[in-house]
Amino acid sequence: MLRIAVPNKGSLSQGAIDMLTEAGYRQRRSSRDLQVLDADNEVEFFYLRPGDIATYVASGDLDLGITGRDLSVDSGAEVEEVLALGFGRSTFRYAARSGAVDSVAGLDGRRIATSYPGVVRRDLEAHGVEAEIIKLAGAVENAIALGVADAIADVVETGTTLKQAGLAVFGEPIMRSEAILVRKSGNGDAAAVDQLLRRLRGVLVARSYVMLAYDVRAEILEQAVELTPGIESPTVSPLHREGWVAVQSMTERSDLHRVMDALYELGARGILASNIDACRL
Repeated sequence: MLRIAVPNKGSLSQGAIDMLTEAGYRQRRSSRDLQVLDADNEVEFFYLRPGDIATYVASGDLDLGITGRDLSVDSGAEVEEVLALGFGRSTFRYAARSGAVDSVAGLDGRRIATSYPGVVRRDLEAHGVEAEIIKLAGAVENAIALGVADAIADVVETGTTLKQAGLAVFGEPIMRSEAILVRKSGNGDAAAVDQLLRRLRGVLVARSYVMLAYDVRAEILEQAVELTPGIESPTVSPLHREGWVAVQSMTERSDLHRVMDALYELGARGILASNIDACRL
């Protein structure tokens, strides 16, 4: 029986539940449920605080866990990233009063306020910088104005909140985080883990691609196929109308409308895009 930790609340929780549901696993129906047994798939899910998941997995009590890359690193637990899951993305940056600090090297000997001391400590060590890290539970952008710190390290989205506090980001991003699947360092893949990974990868592909179908004249088929090469190759079938063929091909969702426009200009007709619910490649 595979034992997997899932975030019980916060921004990662619903994304993890949605992905596991799309992958064919039973999930909890109420936020009060602490665990769910999926007997058909021989998996048991435990709903835990996101920040604790890496620690549980590292202890060996659970086989796998879904958490944030930032939370995993910050915990210091001996886990390894198995798969990036494509949701819950965030970017960590340093910030200070404009002109006060303009590089990571300039943080040497300074005070840095953050809610993620483990993430910051790792980055400072990588840069050979020694600084005092001050852990705060939240609203770290106020730390400089209140005299608690000289700089902060926090999640930055639009930067509006920082600007309102009179702060500016500097240096390269500390980390680009997202939801990840983790396991205890050194653990090999069991058959059940392989199945889970295939399913999750199938969800990632299904979310990134659509099935594109269209009709095109046979003499311009090769030009059309250049636009829609598919994963292996497109499926081509003859139509009742002489000289025409039907084509089906997996196409990247992000490029869909450009490809559809190009196909239409080429002479393709009946161009239809359909969502992919699940796949195995």
